[in-house]
Amino acid sequence: MNEHELLQHIYARAAKSPDNPAVELGPGDDCCVLRFGGERLLITTDQLVEGRHYELSATIDQIARKAVARSISDIAAMGGEPISTLAAACLPPDYLEADELFDKVHKWCEHFGAPLVGGDIVSSDGPNILTITTIGRTSTAGEPILRSGAKPGDALYVTGKLGGSFQSGRHLSFDPRCAESTQLVRTLASDLHAMIDLSDGLGRDGARIAEASAVRLVFEEPALPIHDDVAGWEQAVSDGEDYELLFAVADGAPVPPMCNQTGTLFTRIGRVEPGSGCAITLLDGSVINIAEMGWDHGRTG
Repeated sequence: MNEHELLQHIYARAAKSPDNPAVELGPGDDCCVLRFGGERLLITTDQLVEGRHYELSATIDQIARKAVARSISDIAAMGGEPISTLAAACLPPDYLEADELFDKVHKWCEHFGAPLVGGDIVSSDGPNILTITTIGRTSTAGEPILRSGAKPGDALYVTGKLGGSFQSGRHLSFDPRCAESTQLVRTLASDLHAMIDLSDGLGRDGARIAEASAVRLVFEEPALPIHDDVAGWEQAVSDGEDYELLFAVADGAPVPPMCNQTGTLFTRIGRVEPGSGCAITLLDGSVINIAEMGWDHGRTG
């Protein structure tokens, strides 16, 4: 299975679905957007699979936290705020930690402001699978921030630092960038053109903004904020599991240096150009295509 090809098939199929006035945005972004009355609802779902998204040494608390935080991150990437959560689990018949798992899921849903309101449980001999669906709403500005709004001339920024999330264990303890998203929406308003959370890596997720917006993204190697335990730019753009926000803003817009609430840095790392694809300019001046650098959930081995 090739994840990109399957997603393209799903998007094409969804585009042929009958029109429904409640569906403002279907598959293809971090969340779908549904309109009810004068409010837009954001809905996203993520799966956490044992042995693929976390190692067997992870604690129940870490598993629950990551499962919930991944979906909360999607809400933040759309400039929204979480409201509530649904949780579904596929667990072995002899799994003895089910009560603890759902107690921890409940705890983290409350922590992130999206209380657990329902779900489902089934039994299987396969690996543990925890599926989280989060419902949110757009901010006071009313407009979701999509992947498709980047424009030539925009500046590209990222929150925090990149790389090494899985090997370091940071993927189990990251904070969804909700406060950062809220500040950006309120500060930049219409100058905030596009945003995505970096679950699959700067290269692959940057390419998603490029494709959705019909533009070319170009990053600058010296500008990348990289964790100290990361070997270099290749690892930083391809590791995935960072859950930082990549966003495009009008050039010259007043992007603050950091989030007032958390201290998370906002770093300018590149620009949007006419064209297509996603690339990085290295210190020696060479330009490398990085659109395929990142995590593909369809890969095996």
